[in-house]
Amino acid sequence: MPDFDMLVIGSGPGGQKAAIAAAKLGRRVAVVDRPDMVGGVSIHTGTIPSKTLREAVLYLTGLTQRDLYGQSYRLKEDITVADLTARTQHVVGREVDVIRSQLSRNHVALYAGTGRFVDPHTVALREVTGHERLLTAEHIVIATGTRPARPGSVEFDGRTILDSDNVLALERVPRSMVIVGAGVIGMEYASMFAALGSKITVVEKRAGMLDMCDVEVIESLKYHLRDLAVTFRFGETVAAVERHPRGTLTILESGKKIPADAVMYSAGRQGLTEGLDLDKAGLTADPRGRITVDEHYRTEVPHIYAVGDVIGFPALAATSMEQGRSAAYHACGEPVGRMHNLQPIGIYTIPEISFVGRTEDQLTDECVPFEVGISRYRELARGQIIGDSHGMLKLLVSPEDRTLLGVHCFGTGATELIHIGQSVMGCGGTVDYLVDAVFNYPTLAESYKVAALDATNRLRQIDRIGD
Repeated sequence: MPDFDMLVIGSGPGGQKAAIAAAKLGRRVAVVDRPDMVGGVSIHTGTIPSKTLREAVLYLTGLTQRDLYGQSYRLKEDITVADLTARTQHVVGREVDVIRSQLSRNHVALYAGTGRFVDPHTVALREVTGHERLLTAEHIVIATGTRPARPGSVEFDGRTILDSDNVLALERVPRSMVIVGAGVIGMEYASMFAALGSKITVVEKRAGMLDMCDVEVIESLKYHLRDLAVTFRFGETVAAVERHPRGTLTILESGKKIPADAVMYSAGRQGLTEGLDLDKAGLTADPRGRITVDEHYRTEVPHIYAVGDVIGFPALAATSMEQGRSAAYHACGEPVGRMHNLQPIGIYTIPEISFVGRTEDQLTDECVPFEVGISRYRELARGQIIGDSHGMLKLLVSPEDRTLLGVHCFGTGATELIHIGQSVMGCGGTVDYLVDAVFNYPTLAESYKVAALDATNRLRQIDRIGD
């Protein structure tokens, strides 16, 4: 008889939810992770610390209050790294306690160390002391996550040349910084450091940034960041990064040279699978360290599952949690609904971005007709009260059946607001539901009613002309 019904390697969002879901179904469950990484990258170097850092930046710089109190308004004049990390350490400590408590009260065994396969049902646990012991399980879930991809030509030192995991360990707020890569992580940190007053240069080999987002939203974000003195170098590739006593010099293939205190690479992530001895379990990973799974998150070996960032896109904490729960239910023979394709995307830039459904460009490419309804925060009483005159909500509405095809939000609370649109779309609701609904006043949620009225007024004009 195996030691456990389910063994989970990794305690990040995916592994944690898989373990708890199986435990709730009465299974014997164990989790293996390094003692300093309980909660995974999400808790220690990714989602939670970066979003906490963002809150600290917004609070201490007073950035979002400047429309109300003037451009010179700051809560603290000289913001240090200690000011920023105090909040981060507090939140991370609390979150680790919450996770340990959840695992403990659900009787999930937590083993400190790293795991590697010995055979398809056996994992060798290497403890911190170096001692090894074997653990067997009927089902195994791989939830090892990812690490930042590091180009071999760059000499990272964790102090002046960093990846997105080291950036939280900076000794001081840099006066200037080059960020290589204009993906989600790159743009989140670019906006945070720009808000702190760092002179930021973003280098991106593609022609634009965040191409999964609405074009109008991205234009607004670019405008905001340029207003904070961010320079964009699109269509440019880094040829070399030199470290000098007085800082760094980033040399682009076009010949440009950019001096800065620090350089941060945000060039994608690599699956943490190299130490797992996957071949012993009959598994392989692609060149980016990712594992292929089916719709139930089963690997090529049916009793071994993989969830979270290690399986690739969308690589979000929210989707990883749902994948973990879904994998555990399937392994335990419990019926499980398919994950809805309406997954909201949240990007914690300053201001934040969130969307669900399709963009205008996607609908145009697919020849799907749509009408647009827009609400701007400056027209809402709540927008004036909080001092956000730039935010906006955009609804994309089908003129045929009046359902929502996409919802795009930019500004304060965007990642919260999006769930109203997600719920209406998920339940097959129409724009008329939003027109007739009563929203609390004054709120940002009221933007749905304003945007819905805008869209229906446009649809009415089309109908009038048709008549």
